[in-house]
Amino acid sequence: MKKLLVVAVAVSGLWAHADTYPSKPISIVVPFAAGGPTDRSARDLAEAIRKPLGAVTVLVDNSAGAGGSIGANKVAKAAPDGYTLLFHHIGMATMPTLVRNVPFKVESDFEYLGMVSDVPMTLIGRPSLPAKNFKELVNWIGQNQTKINLGNAGVGSASHLCGLLLQSALQVDMVTIPYKGTGPAMTDLIGGQIDLMCDQTTNTSSHIEAKKVIGYAVTTAKPLTTPALKDLPTMQDAGLKGFEVTVWQGLYAPKGTPPEVVSRINAALKLALKDPDFIRKQEGLGAVVVSDKRIEPAEHKKFVAAEIAKWSPIVKAAGVYAD
Repeated sequence: MKKLLVVAVAVSGLWAHADTYPSKPISIVVPFAAGGPTDRSARDLAEAIRKPLGAVTVLVDNSAGAGGSIGANKVAKAAPDGYTLLFHHIGMATMPTLVRNVPFKVESDFEYLGMVSDVPMTLIGRPSLPAKNFKELVNWIGQNQTKINLGNAGVGSASHLCGLLLQSALQVDMVTIPYKGTGPAMTDLIGGQIDLMCDQTTNTSSHIEAKKVIGYAVTTAKPLTTPALKDLPTMQDAGLKGFEVTVWQGLYAPKGTPPEVVSRINAALKLALKDPDFIRKQEGLGAVVVSDKRIEPAEHKKFVAAEIAKWSPIVKAAGVYAD
């Protein structure tokens, strides 16, 4: 009887908490370094979701490492009270294969809160590369492939996955250089220390527009219309048939977060995704804000399960791990 009473008190405490949520600052964990594309989108979302949540403080916490699994594990092990959330991209679908001994289960240790955006990627090069368009780049790669340094934001990152597909599509082997985040990789690309990188438009658009890097192609099925990217061909139009990569981003909470809190966050997320300022910022970066059924928690979870099934064989074939 005493044990039942304790359980009842604990449950009633969760519901009481749900009724007053949020009453203190919320932390959105980004499992990558500050300054990268996922970080930039998360910071825009933090501001947009703050208003519908009652103007509560929403902070961004960068916890990078191990293909995004360190930050994800931090949220998986956090108190399920809605005050520690995870903002993660396509890496949620690749972690089960990329990371050895993942300390959590992607499909069962989180509450899915809804998708946020789809982000195309761009193949870019150092400003001093002799190749000025994609056709010239392919010829240059063919002549120099074993000498080419291909940077990425770390093993398991979106830029790493895109780079794997690029090498496979061109049937070449470049020297792959993983960084601790897109920020330092971009700094070295601009400075000429590495030759190429495939990265999200949220991070490449401004650098292409400022002519700090050379833009070669985008990874979408159709050309993009944003000012910085409208003149770039798609990888498919440039000759790499079937080459399409879109980096999706979503929001998660620890498993066991009260349903009322999950519903509250999801409702706030839906309003945030309709915020004109948030949409404008994302479009300016080349990202497309989600407006389909994936904004619903159940559909979000179903989508991630399908992505895990899609990427698992690709990652296994590459034989790489984010230790």
